Amino acid sequence: MSENVQLLENQYVLFKLGKEYYGIDIHNVQTIEKVIDITRVPHSPAYVEGVINLRGEIIPVINLRTRLNLENVQVTSESRIIITKCDEIIVGLLVDSSSEVISLDEIQLEDAPKVSENISEKNIKGIGKDKDRIIILLDIEGILQS
Repeated sequence: MSENVQLLENQYVLFKLGKEYYGIDIHNVQTIEKVIDITRVPHSPAYVEGVINLRGEIIPVINLRTRLNLENVQVTSESRIIITKCDEIIVGLLVDSSSEVISLDEIQLEDAPKVSENISEKNIKGIGKDKDRIIILLDIEGILQS
């Protein structure tokens, strides 16, 4: 394994929903975009914000707050759409803000707590500890499937 591949192994794109930090495996992230016009799609689930036209490609956008049963807030200038890819499916995730990529060593990772089977087993891959921050590591595949 080359050194560059090893450097990417435990890297996460960090973003915030409210005051909490969340992370997505960098391998699932294609780009991070400012929020552009989102077109609602009739009869779609409540967590599907709509679709965007990103450089000619139509991409569905999931409101991650709604998907995780968090209180909704208005989109601000800090809001971002994280374009993710999982099993050839490209989806945008609407988040409050996104600012950095971090690396976490194995010692900084723990299994997700079993608070509720629906949440911990399907949507949360684990918990990361970075200095004084707790980072909820999301399982993109679980979020897209459930």
